[in-house]
Amino acid sequence: MKVDAGIGHQLEKIPSLVGKLEADGYDGVRTAEMNHDPFFPLLLAAEHSDKLEIASSIAVAFARSPMNLANIGHDLNAYSKGRFTLGLGSQIKPHITKRFSMQWGAPAAQMRELVLAMRAIWANWYDGTPLEFVGEYYRHTLMTPAFTPEDKDYGAPKVVLAAVGPKMTEVAGEVADGMIIHPFSTLPYINSVTLPAIEQGLAKAGKARKDFELSYSCFVVTGRDEAEFAASKKATQERIAFYGSTPAYKGVLDSIGVGELQGELNTMSKQGRWKEMGTLITDDILAEFGVMGEPAEIAPQMLERYGSFTDRTSATFPVSDDAQRGQIIQALRAG
Repeated sequence: MKVDAGIGHQLEKIPSLVGKLEADGYDGVRTAEMNHDPFFPLLLAAEHSDKLEIASSIAVAFARSPMNLANIGHDLNAYSKGRFTLGLGSQIKPHITKRFSMQWGAPAAQMRELVLAMRAIWANWYDGTPLEFVGEYYRHTLMTPAFTPEDKDYGAPKVVLAAVGPKMTEVAGEVADGMIIHPFSTLPYINSVTLPAIEQGLAKAGKARKDFELSYSCFVVTGRDEAEFAASKKATQERIAFYGSTPAYKGVLDSIGVGELQGELNTMSKQGRWKEMGTLITDDILAEFGVMGEPAEIAPQMLERYGSFTDRTSATFPVSDDAQRGQIIQALRAG
């Protein structure tokens, strides 16, 4: 199992941070698109590391055009000498239409077309295939030498998609190189919905599971002492409640028999009761979304529960002791 770390968005700290992470034995680093651009930190990470794989996990796909993403993907992959993975997610309709002021279609169909459009652009750049992509959401039919990248030694980056629902998951299996299982997942949901949908997508494309990288980072509650453990638990409960308020994620709660909680959380979110929402996440619910225990217990629990299908994970664990964190990382890599 490969192990990644999140690096945040404080650009001035990235050079020293990635140097330490590389020395600590991490396989890769990731950035998420939250309140800053996800790609700038990865450029610095590429510059100040030699072997670390770098990835957006995730960038909002529908906030950008396929051409824009194709350029970013090319530049980061070329500069990092083939170490970049373009991780994309759809976000939800209110954010795309109201925050980014972009179009929203049928998200799974639109994502499939976006990835295929990028691949058509890259095929033009690297293989000389005429650019003639015409779809429902995207149209790319013009490319001149002046706008074709010249540093083509490393080709296109890998593309992975984040997904929750079966339609988007199937699209990931069909058109992507891997998938990020949303942390708001339960083992019953992964086994009954996620993995079968991936297999359906792979079958459509004639691909093998061994060539498809599956990333999953469950919720982790741990700490070096009672205070750290309590803070970790509270933060995790609030994060699960935040995700649970999303109507599209109700199926995940249904998988453990608490689907009615989604409506209650959604109502509370509209009232701005974010902190209070976390109190509805009981220990039983918490246990369905991840692992909980002493630092030494985390890696064995993760490997036992998720090791059969997880190719890589994120290990930015809530423990303040570097030695304990290092032991968890090495146990996961060895497992």
